[in-house]
Amino acid sequence: MARLIVVSNRVAVPKSGTHAGGLAIALRAALRRNPGIWFGWSGRATAKGGETRTVEQDGITYVVTDLPREDYQEYYNGFANRVLWPILHYRLDLAEFSRRDLSGYLRVNERFADELHKLLRPDDIVWVHDYHFLALARALRERGHSNKIGFFLHIPFPPSEIVTALPQHERIVLALCHYDLVGFQTVTDATNFARYLESETAFPGDAEDGFDTGERRVRVGAFPVGVETEAFSRLAQRSAESGFVASVTASLSGRAMIIGVDRLDYSKGIEQRMDAFERFLAEHPEWRNNVTFLQITPKSRSDIREYTAMDQLVSAKVGQVNGAYGEANWTPIRYVNRTHSQAQLAGLYRKARAALVTPLRDGMNLVAKEFVAAQDDDDPGVLILSRFAGAAVECRPALLVNPYDTDSVALAINRAMSMPLEERRARQRAMRQTLLANDIGQWPGKFLGALTGRARIMPPVPAGGLRDAGPVSAVARQMRSRP
Repeated sequence: MARLIVVSNRVAVPKSGTHAGGLAIALRAALRRNPGIWFGWSGRATAKGGETRTVEQDGITYVVTDLPREDYQEYYNGFANRVLWPILHYRLDLAEFSRRDLSGYLRVNERFADELHKLLRPDDIVWVHDYHFLALARALRERGHSNKIGFFLHIPFPPSEIVTALPQHERIVLALCHYDLVGFQTVTDATNFARYLESETAFPGDAEDGFDTGERRVRVGAFPVGVETEAFSRLAQRSAESGFVASVTASLSGRAMIIGVDRLDYSKGIEQRMDAFERFLAEHPEWRNNVTFLQITPKSRSDIREYTAMDQLVSAKVGQVNGAYGEANWTPIRYVNRTHSQAQLAGLYRKARAALVTPLRDGMNLVAKEFVAAQDDDDPGVLILSRFAGAAVECRPALLVNPYDTDSVALAINRAMSMPLEERRARQRAMRQTLLANDIGQWPGKFLGALTGRARIMPPVPAGGLRDAGPVSAVARQMRSRP
C-alpha cells in the first residue's frame, strides 16, 4: 500500500498530558490507516539550523527539521505572516512585502523539498497543508518527483482582484498548479481560485473538470473541515461538571455567560466584538449586571508589530467598557490572555448562554462548530456567527451577523439572550445534524479519495450557479432569518 506523507508547518507530535485538537486527531487516524510520515518544522529556530530527526510514537513516524533563525524570520514572521496571511484574509492594508522575505520563503520551501527528497518513494501520496508551502510541489517536481501531491488551504482564498495585488503573485500562487488537487474550506474559496486560474493563465479547462497545465490536470475542490462532534459532546458533558468549570460558574453569581475564544489576531474581529457588546449594554440596560462576557484570547505572534498594537487596542477597549459599565460586584468583560485546555473550553461552551464567533474573515473557524457540539440539546446556548466565517455555510441556523455592523451584532446578542427555548432547540438540532454529517473523521478520506481518483470532487461552481458546500438540513434552510 502506498505511504501517506503529511506535510505541515508545525508537526503535532503528541505530548503526554495534552489532548490534541480534532484536525491532529484526524490526520493521525489517516496515518494509522495509511502508514507513512508526518513531516514538518520542529518549532526550533537555531543559529545555523539543525538536524532533521525522526520520532516514532503510537505507531506513527514523525520527521521534524529545525530552521536557521534567519530563515524563520524571513519565511515565517516575514512572508508567511506579514504578506500571505493578511492578503489571504482580505487585508491588503496590512501586507508588508519585501524581496528578502520572499527569498526566505522560497528558500524554506526548497529546504523542505530537499529533506522530503530523501524520504519519498515513487508511489507515496503527499498531502501538503496551508499557506506556508504554496511552492513546495514545484520544488518537488523540479527534483523529479511525479507522485500524487495534494494541497489543502485552511484559510480563505480571496477573489482575483485581491490576490493579484500580491507582488509576484504569478511566481507564488501559480506554483499551486504543480499540485494534482488543491482543496479549500468552502465553495467560495475554491471558486475564487478557479477564477484566478481562468483570468491569469491560458490553461484549458474549468472549475468542474480541472485545468490542464500541459504536465498535469490540476483539480479544485471544497472539503470543509469538521469536528469530532460526538466525542466533543461527551467531553463537554464531563468537563461541565469539573471543578474548574464549576468555579467559573459559581463566580458568575447566577449571571448568564457569553463566551468568545480566539487567538489574538486582527482577522478575528475582537475589537469590533467589544464595540458590539458595549452597544448591547448601552441599548439594553436590563442586561447590565445580569450577563458577563468571557473572552479568552491567547496571545500569538507577539514579535510582529501589528499584533502588539492590536493587543494594546483590545486591552484599552476592555478597560473602557468595564470602566463605563462595571460595578463593585460585577465586571462586564473578563478578558483572559492565557491558553486553556480543550476540556476546559468544552465545559465552558456547554455552560455559556451564547457564543460570539465574529471573525472579519475566517477559512472555517472550528470554535463555532465545537460550541454547537458542546451544547446540551435540551437547553442549548445560541451561536452568534460572522457570515464571513467558513463555518457559516454549515451553521446557517446560527444568528448570522456582519461583524462590521456594530448595531446588528448588538441586536443579535440581545436576541440570543432573549431567545425562547423551543427556537434554541430547533436551531441546535439543525446544526448538530449538519455537523454529524460532516464529522472530522470523514475528512481525510474525502480529500485523499479525490486526490487518488477513488472519489468524485464536488465542483466549485456546479451547473446552475454558485452554491454552498456541505450538507445542510431542510430545517437549516428554513431558518436563515437574520437578526
